[in-house]
Amino acid sequence: MKKLVQPNFDIKFSGLPLDLLNELTAIALKIGIKRLALVGGAVRDYLLYQVLNEPWQGLTDLDLVIEGSAISLANEIKTSLGPKRVTKLIRHENYETAELEIDGVLIDLATARHEKYKKPGQNPVIKSSSLEEDLARRDFTVNSMALELPDIKLLDPFKGEKDLREKQLFLLHKKSIQDDPTRLIRGSRYSARLGLELSPEALVQIKTTLKEWPWEWKNGDIYKVAPPALSTRLRMELEILFKKEPWEIAIEKLKSWGGLVLLDQQLQEDNRLNRRLQWARKLKLPLLLALVSGAEEPIYLAQRLNCTKKYQIILEESINLRQSLYSNDNKVKWSTVSWCKYLEENYQQPEAIALCICLGVPMWQKLFNWWARWRWVKSPISAEDLLSQGWREGPELGAELERLRMEHIAKNSSS
Repeated sequence: MKKLVQPNFDIKFSGLPLDLLNELTAIALKIGIKRLALVGGAVRDYLLYQVLNEPWQGLTDLDLVIEGSAISLANEIKTSLGPKRVTKLIRHENYETAELEIDGVLIDLATARHEKYKKPGQNPVIKSSSLEEDLARRDFTVNSMALELPDIKLLDPFKGEKDLREKQLFLLHKKSIQDDPTRLIRGSRYSARLGLELSPEALVQIKTTLKEWPWEWKNGDIYKVAPPALSTRLRMELEILFKKEPWEIAIEKLKSWGGLVLLDQQLQEDNRLNRRLQWARKLKLPLLLALVSGAEEPIYLAQRLNCTKKYQIILEESINLRQSLYSNDNKVKWSTVSWCKYLEENYQQPEAIALCICLGVPMWQKLFNWWARWRWVKSPISAEDLLSQGWREGPELGAELERLRMEHIAKNSSS
């Protein structure tokens, strides 16, 4: 594939750490690595800034790809620059990649590779390759560009710059979503953050693939055998979406594309999803937890995504609380003290109660009053005061403190 050289780039004002890139290039050349390139989001964002005059997104990390051993280069970088500058080095030898932190800059270093998916949704089989082949394995054309160092030559074999100019997301291959459905999540992130729209061809591929469901595993099957792109990797992409992106727009995009069926059909049809996520943000709950809670079988989905055990316990308690609230109308007449005792004696995870608020269950306002106010109330008399009055440490002391707390809540809730 032919290099497309753009001589007019003024990289001096790009926000990229040029001195560090020059050092890394020199180290690579010293050990016989002749081709080194900056790839990924830094290149895309640099072009948006330099060519399209978009605001500079800021530097988060750098992705570097080489023709050669990434592990050998990482070791040499650590030796050459020393531990004071290289404060982090994690090697992934099975994948020939390494994570470094140099002068506070996060760097992902990888050997150029070719990928082949033997089965849709599974992890690919990889082998070393050229820079051009590495670009050809990527998700979207706007991510299939590289700046080859040290001459800052643009490699753009799939016209990613053109698609950036036209603000469009083109999938790189006809089976992109079939091979790796997590690309759909990444597409929603790019669309939300960069204002890119799916090309008509990409949208057709997404909808056709989701309708055909080419993966051997489907919802209802044993969760433990779900392919990585429908389990752990899918969760990781969603976590990135909620942590780093304008998630409201990204989730709206996913829904409009039909993409939430990757998780659960009920989530795709959920008209209260935005309310739930907005409430989760207000209550400072993990947004992924709030998303999963609206599934037809939340615990099953959490298990499939390999969510933490704590998430699963919270979901289980929230389900029990929901069932209780839907089945017993007498709670409407309960006093504030009755609510406090019921919630605190029966539910060990406060987040489960908050999750029910997000879900808009019956009497959710009662739950909100507890979450926002009553759970923080303490006994007006401290343990130290009681001890000074002759009480001894033990269960009786704790029970007295709780009695005084409830007495205080009763007085203040009725006033």
